[in-house]
Amino acid sequence: VQLVESGGGLVQPGGSLRLSCVASGFTFGSYVMSWYRQAPGKERELVALITAGGGGTHYAESVKGRFTISRDNTKNTVYLQMNALQPEDTAVYYCKRAPDYWGQGTQVTVSS
Repeated sequence: VQLVESGGGLVQPGGSLRLSCVASGFTFGSYVMSWYRQAPGKERELVALITAGGGGTHYAESVKGRFTISRDNTKNTVYLQMNALQPEDTAVYYCKRAPDYWGQGTQVTVSS
């Protein structure tokens, strides 16, 4: 199993970013996929998840209405569209496949 995130960077408050996670080594379309984040000095937390077929999603309260998770099973890729970013969204964002497979993370910094 390999998960490779990309798309992080520095953005001003109110800006947008789209993260991507390309998966390999397993049947991507058979698994729930999720995004987590970890801010400095804080525990890693669930941001969003999406069911195997893409028909169901779940979001942390802190990102509801601003972030959208999606997937393209033909490209073995899960996305996280992040809008209206705020400084408190600054963190390393990780892609995860159960039970315990993680990508290397991509840094998102929201600052003016």
